[in-house]
Amino acid sequence: MMTGPIKTFLKNVNRHRNINNFTWWLGEGAPDIKNVDFSKDSCTYMKLNPLQFIVTSDCSQRRGFVCTHNLWSSNTKKTIISSHATRPRLRRSVANMSTLVSDIESLIREAELELQRMETTPGEPTNDNRDGFIKYLLEGTKNLKEDYAAENDIIISRIISCSTGILLLSLKKCDIYTNPNPTSLFESVFEIFRVVSLLLGQFSKETIVIKHPTGTIYQASFETADLNNAVLGSEQEGEFIRLPSFSALNPQLAQYKTVITQMTTFSGNPHPSDDNISGTVFNLILSDGEADIELKNLSEMIEIYMPHPVSSLINSTAELEKNTQAVSSLNVSDPNVTIFFSVMPNVNVSLALKLFHGTPGNGTYFNGTTIFSQTDGYRWMITPDMLQDTPGAWYVETSLFNSTWEPGLTLMITSFMSKCLYWDIKNESWSTEGCQVGKKTTPERVQCLCNHLTLFGSSFFVMPNDVDISRTAELFATVTQNYVVLALLCAFFGLYLVTLLWACYADRRASSKRKMTLLEDNHAGALYNYLISVQTGHRKNAGTTANVTVKLSGSEGESDTHTLTDPDKPVFERGAVDVFLLATPFPLGEVRNVRLQHDNSGGRPSWYINKVTIQDLQTRQVWQFLCDCWLSADRGDGMTKKTFNAAKNNEIACFRNIFQTRTSTGFRDEHIWVSIVDPPSRSPFTRAQRVSCCMSLLLCTMAINIAFWNIPVDEESPVLFSFGSLEITWQEIMVGVESGLLMFPINILIITIFRSIKPRIVSKSQKDDEGHTRPPAITIPSILKDTEEIISMVSASPRNKMSEMHRLESAGDLFPALDRMHEFIQLMQGETESDPHWVYCSKFLLAGLCHIMMCLEKLDGKNFPSQDEYQQALNLTNLLVRKAEMVFSSHLAYCPPLVRRKEKKSGSCWLPWWCVFLGWFLLLSISGVSTFFTLLYGFEYGKQKSIKWVMSLGLSLFQSIFILQPLKVIGIAVFFALLLKPVAVEESEEIEQVLLEQQEKCSKYSGRHTL
Repeated sequence: MMTGPIKTFLKNVNRHRNINNFTWWLGEGAPDIKNVDFSKDSCTYMKLNPLQFIVTSDCSQRRGFVCTHNLWSSNTKKTIISSHATRPRLRRSVANMSTLVSDIESLIREAELELQRMETTPGEPTNDNRDGFIKYLLEGTKNLKEDYAAENDIIISRIISCSTGILLLSLKKCDIYTNPNPTSLFESVFEIFRVVSLLLGQFSKETIVIKHPTGTIYQASFETADLNNAVLGSEQEGEFIRLPSFSALNPQLAQYKTVITQMTTFSGNPHPSDDNISGTVFNLILSDGEADIELKNLSEMIEIYMPHPVSSLINSTAELEKNTQAVSSLNVSDPNVTIFFSVMPNVNVSLALKLFHGTPGNGTYFNGTTIFSQTDGYRWMITPDMLQDTPGAWYVETSLFNSTWEPGLTLMITSFMSKCLYWDIKNESWSTEGCQVGKKTTPERVQCLCNHLTLFGSSFFVMPNDVDISRTAELFATVTQNYVVLALLCAFFGLYLVTLLWACYADRRASSKRKMTLLEDNHAGALYNYLISVQTGHRKNAGTTANVTVKLSGSEGESDTHTLTDPDKPVFERGAVDVFLLATPFPLGEVRNVRLQHDNSGGRPSWYINKVTIQDLQTRQVWQFLCDCWLSADRGDGMTKKTFNAAKNNEIACFRNIFQTRTSTGFRDEHIWVSIVDPPSRSPFTRAQRVSCCMSLLLCTMAINIAFWNIPVDEESPVLFSFGSLEITWQEIMVGVESGLLMFPINILIITIFRSIKPRIVSKSQKDDEGHTRPPAITIPSILKDTEEIISMVSASPRNKMSEMHRLESAGDLFPALDRMHEFIQLMQGETESDPHWVYCSKFLLAGLCHIMMCLEKLDGKNFPSQDEYQQALNLTNLLVRKAEMVFSSHLAYCPPLVRRKEKKSGSCWLPWWCVFLGWFLLLSISGVSTFFTLLYGFEYGKQKSIKWVMSLGLSLFQSIFILQPLKVIGIAVFFALLLKPVAVEESEEIEQVLLEQQEKCSKYSGRHTL
């Protein structure tokens, strides 16, 4: 009736125990059972002594089942002997436990019944029943109070028994090979043990010992300083951990006052693997009562002593002959093991040992060596480093070392291998990283040295929602049912196109206003240059239509009054920054004040001036004039003419000034959304580029927001910050960090590219200049006027000791004027010390004399009373030109001209103009990718979830535009204000072009290409 493994099993059971009352259910799937009729309306079970097959209609009785395993097959086969397939017996679930988590006694009773049912029910525990059992038992245990746990030892014991029972049932279930347990099973059950131990003695100074069928839990509470070389566990039983010194622990435990230690031992490996994990397994966790404490990269090792009851000691005896060596072979299958090799001679001699791989050594090349003596011991620890990550056959050669051979020399050779591992929760595997075998290891007990603890916790990164890219076509086909995200994107793209058209129009208008202005009333011979930057305020109607004039006053002279105007563009509009190049014949020294005035003309003459910045382009010195007032006849103090003094260093570097400037500049430039409306007038970052960058940021925000939207909440994620009902968890922090890493680097790169592109400066052609300006007619009055102007400008400096002349009316007045210039040349000849003042004065006078001589050469004697007077004027002018040239050369030789801007490396980094194409490529690429994934996620979510996501997106955009961006601008302004770092003066290659225009103007004026 019965053959094969079931018959053998029953014989063995009958031989070793009393099984008279044992019964087993039978079913159609039972192998090796023959000639048994299974009825559809009844159940059959088997009974021994005598062997009987009994048919019954009561199928609810509890009986055993038998599993058979065909081990000869390459694929292990499991068969459960069960009742008829159409009548599952006692098929229940653990759902009843979910209603009893608040009543621990009822919960325990139900759990015990469930365990009995699972023991006698085929296919149990199922995955759902196992997980539900552990979940409800853990919830019920967490609901207990400390005082209740202390007074009810029996309940605690039953909780531990139930936890151990479900673990053992899961580890020994029949379908363990086809339906393996999750790797987190042990951690789930162990969490119940931890909760129980904390209930019994969280703040107890005494060690709490909880023994369970699979091991022992040792728990104690320590003051941080008491952890110095503390021993956890039981030294008597050989299972204990010794912590390092307090100096090694203190850097990572200094913030904790009390530390709870939990050391748990397990008699077997809770994580079966290919690694040969045998003996006792330890787990050590430190906590502060609320969260686990992670220790890693300690300067001293944690000592872990684990019993190893199964000895793997290999013994052999060898007789060492004279002039020979004893060779022992070691089969190393895992190069990460540590080998302890002992050689004990029967007499007192010293031995030399050499380690070889592959074949016995030739005496010259070996992987390691050591010397044994009676004083140092006869044990060698061969580490993984010596094995060089190489498995296979290894050999140890033993020979005498500085000792005399004696007949009958016998060596007792023993060896064993050991390895220390910890469970890596992230990779779900055993790892040796940070752990090594200690020297105190014996065949019965292993000493492991580790510089970290095994920390069971959640993953570092939070993964976004999954989306299957391979289903792209299928998901996009659902657009008719779910058009929410597509409609939103179409609306954004439509708004973007409209805004882009306006931005392009605004950029075209602004491009004409961007240029620097070379003042038309600059004297053509003046070559000492100042850059004047005038910033109009942002108040309502701050711009002016009046004609504005400026005059600079310095420590060494004054400039002429110049009209600040530009024929090619409007100036002094609201919020604008207008830059002018003003030329003087000599350095003004320290610019002390600036006088601004307007003629109150035009429809809106009132002008609110914010700030004036003057930069000496030769010395690079900068003066700032903090105005912040109205120049108006009907606003402010009613004045249209004001003189402003240069700001002192403490005024420039004060918190208020820097904060105000940085905030104003930040909102107009750094706030990417606001800057679209009113960007800095001289920024190369155009409105069209800003609008496109905003669109790219918006699309990236949508893609990242929808990817991380509504992800499952990690209940185990620690709370980092709480304020009332507001809590910020580690998971939320990581979502923010990952979102920033995905969104900001590429967009910041795009914005940086657009900000740093060097503007393409298109210089005017010489033909255009010649057609635009016609040389004036040369007459005696024009020559007299030019001469009078040269003398007047030179006399503006007290150092030149030249008074102004009366008005020149006739050709006869030219000679006294030339004599006055001659006296000035003699004055400069008498100056023994050269400085920039005399260099530029002589240069200006030389240019003026060259201009007068050029004009005289174009006239004839008819314009003078006589030909002799004409020739005399021409000869005198020529003589003065040669003398002025000598004076200029002399001063120039002893006082080289100051370094110009282009000869000094600029602090800013400009990209070539063609990088704009790289910026647009990156922008379009990131926008396209973001749009694709936004649509993909939207179609994956469905219509209802997409609507909810759109609502949450609106809140995110509101936060970004109206909260985060302003806070960033204000934060940067405060940072720079606290550092007292003023705004840097703008540098641009446009300055070089304007300087070149002034130089060309001087060349035409003097008739010389170089001076």
